[in-house]
Amino acid sequence: QVQLVESGGRLVPPGGTLRLSCVGSGRSFSTAYIAWFRQAPGKEREFVAIIDDDGSTTEYATSVRRRFTISRDNAKNTVYLQMASLKPEDTAVYYCCQKSSFNRHPGRYWGQGTQVTVDS
Repeated sequence: QVQLVESGGRLVPPGGTLRLSCVGSGRSFSTAYIAWFRQAPGKEREFVAIIDDDGSTTEYATSVRRRFTISRDNAKNTVYLQMASLKPEDTAVYYCCQKSSFNRHPGRYWGQGTQVTVDS
């Protein structure tokens, strides 16, 4: 059974940094593609970033490129999203998603989400 648990979200001022974590269960986690999505109030869920199984390939949404970095530590079954230069428009619930394909589409397995609020 696949379970994903996100953590690290909090209130942060504009320009600040934050690191989110996604811990997965099961042996499939280390061989799966993991993506981050986010959903702001009143908006649809949108793709943020994705990483391949060994961490060698990543892809980002244009809105976060050069500000966010996705990485993984398979020994800890954890994927990270390091966020910098945060803007109020980054405010959203952030979800990690386990996928079988390397693309920007939603996957099958989701965590419960972690709230990120960027506000002074």
